Amino acid sequence: MNIGVLGPKGSYSDKAAHLWLEKEHASYPLLKDITIQYCDDIIDTFDSVVTNAVDTGIVPVENSIEGSVGVTLDMLMEHEIQIIGEIVVPIEHCLLSKGNIKDIRVILSHPQALGQCRQFIKIHFPHAEIRTTGSTSHAAKLATEFEEMAAIASRESAIMYGLNLLLCNVQDYNSNHTRFIVFRKKHENDDLAWKTTDGSVAGSDDIAKSGLLHRTSIIVYLDRDRPGALYDLLGEFAIRNINLTRIESRPSKRILGDYVFYIDFSGNISDTIIKDALNSILPKAGMMKVLGSYVIA
Repeated sequence: MNIGVLGPKGSYSDKAAHLWLEKEHASYPLLKDITIQYCDDIIDTFDSVVTNAVDTGIVPVENSIEGSVGVTLDMLMEHEIQIIGEIVVPIEHCLLSKGNIKDIRVILSHPQALGQCRQFIKIHFPHAEIRTTGSTSHAAKLATEFEEMAAIASRESAIMYGLNLLLCNVQDYNSNHTRFIVFRKKHENDDLAWKTTDGSVAGSDDIAKSGLLHRTSIIVYLDRDRPGALYDLLGEFAIRNINLTRIESRPSKRILGDYVFYIDFSGNISDTIIKDALNSILPKAGMMKVLGSYVIA
């Protein structure tokens, strides 16, 4: 198995991949011959999966402080992929540098990490130049060049790139977690699980017996702008007592004020009640894209 993650080595995506592999190895002890390929950015990670350069991709989708990762949501809309898992990673940002705190003139990191440490930077380094990088580990790698540069990255990056660990837990809120999704290229039969209505889906009994909680992710576009359109769509979940775990609008990129909706809810697409809800939503939506069902982390 080849897994594509946001690189270079030592990124939080890299950590998410290793945590997911540990969990998968417990379920499938024979899983071996695994290679992690480090991609330049999230778009490159998706492209690697779509072009079959890697089998699986792992990317961040939302953070407990900064919210959703916009580029990930856009790529989910743009590409035909299937989400097969998720992993939640606790995030502890550290300030790393070759020099000392008094030397710092430039702070580097990924935009999400910078956003998660916004108040810290404003209070302690109000005059520092802020530069964005492709990942936190990329920032750590760049910070090895000059003593006046500091990176906001993980503890592991300090060890990996030989940097001084100046300060720990520099994020603005202590409870900082990022949810990562695990995905692969969509197969032709992936939509059969919900488009059939007789309940005869291969593996559905195994899912029911497993006792594991599942989440399903979809994207919906309402092309008919009318009062109550979103209310009617969400009502299909409410009347079936299906719990929505997340709903977010995102620009459709067609015209100003036009949106698509990203919806996560409890349940598996092989469940009869979930299939019934999706088939009821379909006529009310201009477009519905099922991204997949997976075990909740």
